[in-house]
Amino acid sequence: MISSYSGGLSPIALFVYNRPWHTQQTVEALQKNELAKESDLFIFSDAPKRAETSEAVQRVREYIKTLEGFRSVQVILRPENLGLAQSIIAGTTDLVNQFGRVIVIEDDLITSPYFLAYMNDALERYADDERVISIHAYVYPTVRKLPELFFLRGADCLGWATWKRGWRLFNPDGKNLLSELQRRRLTKIFDFDDTYPYIKMLEDQILGKNDSWAIRWYASAFLADKLTLYPGRSLIRHIGNDNSGTNFGASNRLDTVLSDSPVVLSQLNVEDSKQARRAFEAYFRKNYTGLSGRVIRKIRSIATKGTS
Repeated sequence: MISSYSGGLSPIALFVYNRPWHTQQTVEALQKNELAKESDLFIFSDAPKRAETSEAVQRVREYIKTLEGFRSVQVILRPENLGLAQSIIAGTTDLVNQFGRVIVIEDDLITSPYFLAYMNDALERYADDERVISIHAYVYPTVRKLPELFFLRGADCLGWATWKRGWRLFNPDGKNLLSELQRRRLTKIFDFDDTYPYIKMLEDQILGKNDSWAIRWYASAFLADKLTLYPGRSLIRHIGNDNSGTNFGASNRLDTVLSDSPVVLSQLNVEDSKQARRAFEAYFRKNYTGLSGRVIRKIRSIATKGTS
């Protein structure tokens, strides 16, 4: 049970499972954030799916029960295995319904010391702007220069935040989402000009080949014509691409350098950035287009990685 919340800053949801080392790296980086001691942390720990994961899950649970460095820490121990997607959907829903907004991270994300400041500032600035559905903190290591801040149509999943008004647009029905994308002839732009197989990922979710909540979040926001704010310098480093996740194999394609200075919000046109979209398309085209189906299945997205 989550107790009542009285904080001024957004609550942080951290989702963990059976990776003690990754979880510790994630927590220690988060503790170094400027606003950590003023923030309330809610940790959702999924139960073991199989007997062989029980020991690792228990080690994670023992660790998170000892945590300090935040204004408060609440640990929610799931009595049964929900799986990554349902765990995130349920935990995010609980928090936004109670507090109106939430910052979400998983147990394989290293945050910049400026992550919480950026997320809270952006959540406050765009709280009443219906055009903006979420805030994101990770950007791909693109060769092309990105704007200092920019918007893209849709939503993302590597260190993100949203409001109750944004999350209520989430549609868990992948089949419905795919049908609508096809009906409105949006599949090409959804796939960043056919440079990344997001549609295939959604098809696989429908078929049960992956358990991605993130592809449904992206599609839900995209179909609603909503925008997500990104920083031009990454405030997240992903450390889960080491075969430790259920569905995500080893790859260095997501490796990026954490920003060593704050990302300061400034006046910005609330519109899909053509410059950023072209940069993403060039990155996808170089790193993903033309890969074999087997390799694509291993590295095509952090959105399909599973930790439970």
